[in-house]
Amino acid sequence: MIDWSDEDVMIRDAVRNWVEEKARPHMDALDAGDLPPYDLIRDLFRTFGMDEMARSSFHARLDKEERAAARSAASGGEPAAAEAAAEAVADDDTASEVGGGGANASLSILPIVELCKVSPGLVTAMGVSLGLAAGTIMKRGSAEQKRRWGLDLLTMDKVGAWAITEPNSGSDAFGGMQATARRDGDEYVINGSKTFITNGPYADTIVFYCKLDDGRDPRDREILTFVLDRGMPGLEQSKPLRKMGLHSSPTGELFLNDVRAGADRLLTGGGAGAQSGRESARQNFVTERAGVAAMALGVIEECLRLSVDYAKKRELWGKPIGDFQLIQLKLAKMEVARLNVQNLVFRHVEMQRAGRTPTLAEASAMKLYAAQAAAEVTQEAVQLFGGNGYMSEYRVEQLARDAKSFQIYAGTDEIQVTHIARDLLSR
Repeated sequence: MIDWSDEDVMIRDAVRNWVEEKARPHMDALDAGDLPPYDLIRDLFRTFGMDEMARSSFHARLDKEERAAARSAASGGEPAAAEAAAEAVADDDTASEVGGGGANASLSILPIVELCKVSPGLVTAMGVSLGLAAGTIMKRGSAEQKRRWGLDLLTMDKVGAWAITEPNSGSDAFGGMQATARRDGDEYVINGSKTFITNGPYADTIVFYCKLDDGRDPRDREILTFVLDRGMPGLEQSKPLRKMGLHSSPTGELFLNDVRAGADRLLTGGGAGAQSGRESARQNFVTERAGVAAMALGVIEECLRLSVDYAKKRELWGKPIGDFQLIQLKLAKMEVARLNVQNLVFRHVEMQRAGRTPTLAEASAMKLYAAQAAAEVTQEAVQLFGGNGYMSEYRVEQLARDAKSFQIYAGTDEIQVTHIARDLLSR
């Protein structure tokens, strides 16, 4: 794949028109944090029929899973075999429902690229609700749990959050996790706090990771995954936190004080305990990190467009600044970054079409390079604009603040290096 197909271009242009008509007029309110992004995202879903596609796909998938489970039961298989059959179906279909896969890979990637040209935070809010919250439920939940929570998230009728990060366990997400769940009869009593939770202030449904309090050493305890609902007694969702960028993506804290959750809220994925919880999170790390490359491409393309236009119009000493070699060097480096990140995105699209999922190391490599490229391009764009680049009116200032987050969330640059190197050294 060396370029978008004619069909891809049609999709891209349709999304681009929606962005210009619906999203760009609200840029100031989004960046000020005054406008929660969810109604805009729902409008996007309605405009392109994404909600109806998700609904149709959801019901087809649940029917397929139930038929597979029934066949397994009829052939004398154990309940675990039925669960395994259902999960095999789930793994086969999940990508197309919560992030786009197979032949429709471009349909999921192109909106990300176009939305990030205006507001990367819109993509972050949407991606966490769909790819992480809904994705975890659809991969690890029972049929009843998928019906209870999955469909509303996939159609954006409800907002989802994915809660794993804690104040003292950012990069050491599993080892340093302090949130606990204690068995009490047929229920669990959950205590702890989470921070930097995308959609946390507004989430209707929260996928919550914690450790089973069973008396073992904290680092050896099982990782459990629960689905919680807004308004549960003992669950507090903070107001949006103030942060450097991504203001259109509300970020908050969660506080749990003796929240009682029945076993019906526990996601097991057909597995048990730590293996299920840890594997669920790792799968989501791959999804999240690979998606950053598409986000970075949108930011880079927008910065390059703005910079080329400014270099042609802005004059110094009687000629456009684009005539000066140092400005040309900045533009050339931006184009090199655009091509490299675009090729990473194209590779990811081809992998999805071939039914392949990147390894954790591959996804980490994609994120590391793309995040650094976006951060460098945005900083160069600010420099090219000079004093104007430091003013919010010229947009590159906002993109520079937003792009910095790419090097931090879904694992810092340093964590990506560790995951890549460990994979290389283990071969």
